[in-house]
Amino acid sequence: MKLALYPNSPINNIENIEEIHLVRPINFKMLTKIIKNKKKISMSRSTYERLSKKVKKLLNENNIEINIETHQGRTLKEIEKIRDIVELRRDFRSYREIEKKIGIPKSTAHYLIRYAKRDKLKKGNRIFYL
Repeated sequence: MKLALYPNSPINNIENIEEIHLVRPINFKMLTKIIKNKKKISMSRSTYERLSKKVKKLLNENNIEINIETHQGRTLKEIEKIRDIVELRRDFRSYREIEKKIGIPKSTAHYLIRYAKRDKLKKGNRIFYL
């Protein structure tokens, strides 16, 4: 099991956790409590860069495996889907109807409708007008 850990998270029941994901950089004192029986810690590249030298040194001395993860949000790669969503909304369709027809969550449809108010989208060097 993997646990997402913030600097202010309680760390009293982490014995059964196999891997810890650091969401934000933590201090030396908190790290000493965590690494007693842990051998895997994951974090983003920016979190790793913001760790103090003292914390990085402690991780190296204890042979803790550090996984740098790069997770980004879902992207909607097909520009045609965005056009379809905009057209359905212009036809006064509800977000629920758009969700069922296109097959994306209604919150994504809402976000894309707001995003599309820009009148144009840029993908690489190409510009698409909506």
